[in-house]
Amino acid sequence: MTPTGRRERKKAATGQALTAAARRLFLERGFDQVTVAEIAEEADTAVSTLFAHFPGGKEALVLGDRAEREQSLTAAIKERPEGVSILTALHDFLATRGPFDPDPARQDTRLAGLVVATPALRAYARSLWTGCETTLAQVIAEETGADDFSLRQLARYVLEIPDLAGTEPDPRAALAAAFERLKPAWPDL
Repeated sequence: MTPTGRRERKKAATGQALTAAARRLFLERGFDQVTVAEIAEEADTAVSTLFAHFPGGKEALVLGDRAEREQSLTAAIKERPEGVSILTALHDFLATRGPFDPDPARQDTRLAGLVVATPALRAYARSLWTGCETTLAQVIAEETGADDFSLRQLARYVLEIPDLAGTEPDPRAALAAAFERLKPAWPDL
């Protein structure tokens, strides 16, 4: 949704400028060689403004926050076409992200590589995914009418897949294999 008020538009523009500056600098020099002060200067804003927009710091400039992931995961399940299983919907959703995307833009490919190669970014990405465990388990429970430990277990397994499969030589094949291993344990999902 596009911000409508002047203040909202300015806030969105500042956030976009910070993200663009950070990504450009990270791709040019590497994540660990860029400071938040340099990013703020490149975006013509103050460091305090950077942290107001991105409380997660440098990592959030590349990867966003957990809210986007929770909303996307929820939509992937709730808005799946009729007849599509929950596991298939989750696989298909993850298959469009980061190292699994079959047709990424050149910068997205470089950013995914940066995330995999940078321990701080990889750890942050993993924490964003695993932080969605409760939300994902709740959405699956709502969709299935079940609410037990196995749904939390499934949510945890699914949310570990991006970190595990994303570093394999063939991430898409690893993603598919991970979901194939989940299907026998949750045949009704």
